[in-house]
Amino acid sequence: MDYEIVDNEKWQDEEFLEENAELLKALAHPSRLKIIGFLSSGKKCVKHIWEALELPQPNVSQHLSVLRNKGILGYKREGSIVCYYIKNKKALEIYKLLLKEDK
Repeated sequence: MDYEIVDNEKWQDEEFLEENAELLKALAHPSRLKIIGFLSSGKKCVKHIWEALELPQPNVSQHLSVLRNKGILGYKREGSIVCYYIKNKKALEIYKLLLKEDK
């Protein structure tokens, strides 16, 4: 397998490394990746998220909270309904990279 050579000094930047490690930790759960995958097509309301994921509503709410607190998701309240969307485009790009097949 050939790898693209990356010539940068970011591996020495502690703030960069800490921020990205926190992002990866927040994404490192199957249910959270399912949420990112479901939201990759656009904004969805909480009820639609937990119905589509077939997970208990409290479980989904906990994962949404983690993703929101890490700045990965944004939300908009529409009356009594809360809808979520992907706010952090880097998280979406990471998800897209995971979808690519190994060559």
